[in-house]
Amino acid sequence: MTTDPRARIIEIIDERAPQLIELSHAIHANPELSYEERDAARLVARAAEAAGFATEVGAYGVKTAVEAVAGEGDLTVVVCAEYDALPDIGHACGHNMIAATGVGAAIALKAVAAEAGLRVKLLGTPAEEHGGGKVDLLLAGAWEDAAFSMMVHGSTGADAPCDAMHSTAVERIEVEFTGRAAHAAGFPEQGINAGAAATVALTALGLLRQQLTRDVNVNAFISHGGEATNIIPARTVIQLEVRAYDLDEWRDARRRVLACFEAGALATGCEWKYRRTENPYAPLAPHAGIAAVWNRNLEGLGRTLDPGRVFGGGSTDMGNVSQVLPAIHPMVAIEGSDAVGHHADFAAAAATPAADKAVLDGAKALALTALDVALDGTLRSELLELRRNRPAGATRKTLEA
Repeated sequence: MTTDPRARIIEIIDERAPQLIELSHAIHANPELSYEERDAARLVARAAEAAGFATEVGAYGVKTAVEAVAGEGDLTVVVCAEYDALPDIGHACGHNMIAATGVGAAIALKAVAAEAGLRVKLLGTPAEEHGGGKVDLLLAGAWEDAAFSMMVHGSTGADAPCDAMHSTAVERIEVEFTGRAAHAAGFPEQGINAGAAATVALTALGLLRQQLTRDVNVNAFISHGGEATNIIPARTVIQLEVRAYDLDEWRDARRRVLACFEAGALATGCEWKYRRTENPYAPLAPHAGIAAVWNRNLEGLGRTLDPGRVFGGGSTDMGNVSQVLPAIHPMVAIEGSDAVGHHADFAAAAATPAADKAVLDGAKALALTALDVALDGTLRSELLELRRNRPAGATRKTLEA
C-alpha cells in the first residue's frame, strides 16, 4: 500500500468499492421510513465495526442512530450517513447513496487518521426526511466533541460547487380548533363551528401570501374536519409548514401565519392551540474554507463544476448542524440522469451504475477534503480554536422561533 495519504484514500475506497456498492444497494432494496431504519442502521454499523471502529447502535438514545469512532487525534471530524426513505417511493432522495458514501469516507479516513491527527466519528443519522434525527442527536450532545462535520448528498444533472445548495428553515405545526358540536339543521345556533374557524384561518392565510416574499413558502391542509354533515364540527385539525431561507424572515412569517389562525378562533369563538410535530430545520450555512477544499477535490476526481447551478426549495437537518459548528453539505451528481428528487424516477436512478460511481467519487472527495483540512495549518488552527472557544453545550441547540 502506498505511503502517500491521499493516494491511500483513493486506493482503500477503490478496494472496498464492491462492499460500498453492495451496502448502497441493500439499503435501497429495503426502504425504511424515519426512525424505523433498523436494518439500514445495522448494515452501517456492521460495515464500520468490520473496519475496526468502536461502534454503537442506538447511540445518544436514538434507536436507529449509529456512532462509530476511530483515531485519537485532537481534530474530530463527524461524517454523517443518512439512510431513511420516503413513503411509497422509497429512496427517492438517494439516502442509500449517502449512507454508503459516509461509510466509505470514514473507513478511508481511519487509515490516515494517525498521521493527520484526526479522530473520525461516523454518525448514522436517522429521520432526515421527517422528524429531524440530527436535531435529536445535537440535543443529546453528538457534536459536542466535533471540530467540523461533513456529508454529501446525491443529485442529478451537472455537478455544482459546495455552496450551491440553498436550504430553507422549516417548521411543521399542528393547529387545533375546538368549538361545540350541535345538530346542523335542528339547533345550529347552539354550535361553535370549528370548521368555520379553519375556513377563516385558511382564507386569511391565502390572502397573506400576497404580502410574503418569494423566499417564503407556506403550505397547509386540513387533516381532520368533522364527523358528519349534520353535525357542526367541534374539532378541526390543520397541518401547517412555514419555510424561508433567512431566519429572521422565517420568524416574521411564522408570526404572521399564526396570526391567521388566531383570527379564525377570534372570528368564530373557538379555542385554539398549536404544537410542533417535528424538529424544526435551519438553513444551511456551509463553511467557506472547507467548501473550497471540497470543490478542489471533486474537480480533481475529474468532475466539472457548473458555477451557475443552484439547488433550492428544500430543507435538511444538516442545516442545524451547520449553524452551530463548521460543516458542509455538498452534492454529487448521478451522471446522465435528469430525475428530480422525491420522485420515483430518482429512486430508480439511485441504484444505477452512475449512482454507484457517485458514491465512490463522493466518498473519495469527502475523505480527501477532511485530510486536506487536517493538514492545512491555517484551517486546522481555525477549527481547533473555534472548538476550544465554544462554550460547553453550544451545539445542543434546535431552531428557536
